[in-house]
Amino acid sequence: MKTIEISVESSQVKIIAPQIMRHRKTLISLGLLVVVGLQLACVRSMEAIEGGYFSVSGTLQSPILADSGRQNQSRLLGTPDGPILTPTPDDPHPLPANRNDPDSYVVQAGDTLGIIGQKYGVSVEQLVQANNLANPNVLEVGQSLVIPVAEPQGIGPDFKIIPDSELVNGPMSVGFDFARYINEQAGFLAGYSEEINDEPVSGTAILQKVAQNYSVNPRLLLAVLEHQSGWVTQKDPGNTDRKYPIGVGNPQRKGLYRELAWAANTLNQGFYMWRVNGVANWVLADGVTVPIAATINAGTAAVQYMYSQLYGTAEWNQAVSETGVFSTYNRLFGYPFHYAVEPLLPPNLEQPTMQLPFDADEEWAFTGGPHGGWDTGSAWAALDFAPPGDAVGCVPSDDWIVAVADGTILRTGEGQVIQDLDGDGYEQTGWVVFYMHIEGRGRVKPGTQVKAGDPIGHPSCEGGVSSGTHVHLARKYNGEWIPADQDIPFVLDRWVSSGTGNEYDGFLRRQGKTLEAYAGRSENNGIQR
Repeated sequence: MKTIEISVESSQVKIIAPQIMRHRKTLISLGLLVVVGLQLACVRSMEAIEGGYFSVSGTLQSPILADSGRQNQSRLLGTPDGPILTPTPDDPHPLPANRNDPDSYVVQAGDTLGIIGQKYGVSVEQLVQANNLANPNVLEVGQSLVIPVAEPQGIGPDFKIIPDSELVNGPMSVGFDFARYINEQAGFLAGYSEEINDEPVSGTAILQKVAQNYSVNPRLLLAVLEHQSGWVTQKDPGNTDRKYPIGVGNPQRKGLYRELAWAANTLNQGFYMWRVNGVANWVLADGVTVPIAATINAGTAAVQYMYSQLYGTAEWNQAVSETGVFSTYNRLFGYPFHYAVEPLLPPNLEQPTMQLPFDADEEWAFTGGPHGGWDTGSAWAALDFAPPGDAVGCVPSDDWIVAVADGTILRTGEGQVIQDLDGDGYEQTGWVVFYMHIEGRGRVKPGTQVKAGDPIGHPSCEGGVSSGTHVHLARKYNGEWIPADQDIPFVLDRWVSSGTGNEYDGFLRRQGKTLEAYAGRSENNGIQR
């Protein structure tokens, strides 16, 4: 087995990248007493590495600093003599101010009361009462809603659970042999399988699929799974409902794959809402509104938000404390801040030069402004483009999607093409471009070296959910989805993306010309290189 060499010298970790097995992602288990566990955190962390999930011999080697263009400093928060048990609080994060007066909101396509309530920090029950809604499950696009004043209670917990780099499927996921880890735990997960699209899929393959697609750290997913059900370490999880191992309990999301996908999507939603200062309070499952502590970090916000969707006040407070998911994580993998890569996004990070994903002599349609990179919870990292022609719906196209930059094709399948731009061969590090809805016919093969402008496949509806043939294009850096409407501009042939605050709405601007996203064809959305 190829391994990743790690050597710990004081608290500095150098990342250099020898031969590393391209392991997929996994999930983790939670629980246990924290008093003794914290004393042993450094030992447990090193044991996990020495046990073969990583291998030790001197300096931490992983590909994050492989080239001089990405010289962000990486460090382990702790030393070989013992961990730092209390991470330093973050500088206060700018949070939206709570409103003193009721507001109004016009319902958009895709809205639910839960989505609207979380955006404004109010419960579904408050929205139902303020608007005298007979059926909270029925909303009409264009309907005007009264948004009552939020009533946060108490003081939000400021215990930091995980570093940001343990939320994303990033640099410290490289080299983690999740399949071996799961098998050696010999829990229920190791022998589990379920049918997806009429094909049997193992629990290990499900974890890989979710971690890759959502770009969520496999260790965190395993910790959540263990905390909720004991599936990672217990051969017979006992009274756990095996249809709902995360505990969501939605009949439409029955089984490990759908529940785990829900967890990953919800973790992403908390993480990226925090990143863009988009939320001030958590609304718990019992309707209580809790103010968010300003000194937590985005990774902790992700965990707090996910558990707010599962639990009422007492259970939520326990789950996000040092005796909750943190304790489980610590038991399985050691002190989570030993894995910290900081900063995950270097200061003054800039996107490499990219072109539009089609040939120069063609006019395509700009059909989707900033929206989720994968599912609804990730950053609004993606833009959509539809090929020439008047065809409507999911119709075959002979037009080509082309590479937006030079790089290596890492993996393909289910409509996806993932391209590494920095040449290190890892999806978890540096700049990565994600193309979606790429038809299997003529699709580029993994391992292919491509230049900007080389064909990679045809646009389609393949993979994900789509109502019409198009390509979905997004960026990641160190495993983090990079928004198309924030501080690191998405630039394609000098067209610069911006958003409006509503998903899928947005503009592309170049040299005084403005295009507006529209789910069809219009005078204002035709685009050429």
